[in-house]
Amino acid sequence: MARRAAGGPGAASGGGGARGPAVKGARRPEVRLPPLEPFGGGELEADGDYDGLEFREADLAGQDGGGARFMDCALTGCALDETRLRKARILDSALTELRGVGTDLAEATLRDVELIDARLGGVQLHGAVLERVVVRGGKIDYLNLRTARLKDVVFDNCVLVEPDFGGATLERVEFVDCVLKEADLTAAVLKDVDLRGVVELGIARGVDRLAGAVISPAQLMDLALVLAGEMGIRVEE
Repeated sequence: MARRAAGGPGAASGGGGARGPAVKGARRPEVRLPPLEPFGGGELEADGDYDGLEFREADLAGQDGGGARFMDCALTGCALDETRLRKARILDSALTELRGVGTDLAEATLRDVELIDARLGGVQLHGAVLERVVVRGGKIDYLNLRTARLKDVVFDNCVLVEPDFGGATLERVEFVDCVLKEADLTAAVLKDVDLRGVVELGIARGVDRLAGAVISPAQLMDLALVLAGEMGIRVEE
């Protein structure tokens, strides 16, 4: 079974002058897989049980693995176009170079998972639970995390285009060297969310939900007009 890292490094609040409490860092997974058996092929089964398997370059497009359980698995270079994994449980697993459009992971559970160099679009993760998850590298367009619960999640050196966090709960979530374009934070609840590592920060909606997040002074300047508009302040020369 994968071993979990005891905890990520906490980030102290930046800037001079008075300091608020330090931001609690996310606990990162440390996935160490046992020897794996190759997946025997065939189609995924709804409510299937997959334990200690390696899915390498598997074409899973259009298949239905709803409610399935993946434990101590590696999925590498797999195609997930329109793959249905609603309410699936992905535990202690490494997902590398996945690609696909319209993957359905609504109400799924991802716990102690590394998602590396993914190229995905329109992923449905609304209502999902993500705990001790690292998303490293790659690009995800139109990620739907509405009403999802994220705890101890790290987005590291990845590009997120128009991610939807509407109504989601984010606790101990870190963004490291990321691009975050036109994010939707409508009705989201943030606690110990560190956005200082976002190199390009764009918030389309829900800027008023940034309470519970920490940003850098430069990011504050970038968001000044958006914040002013939210507060009804006219900025004119």
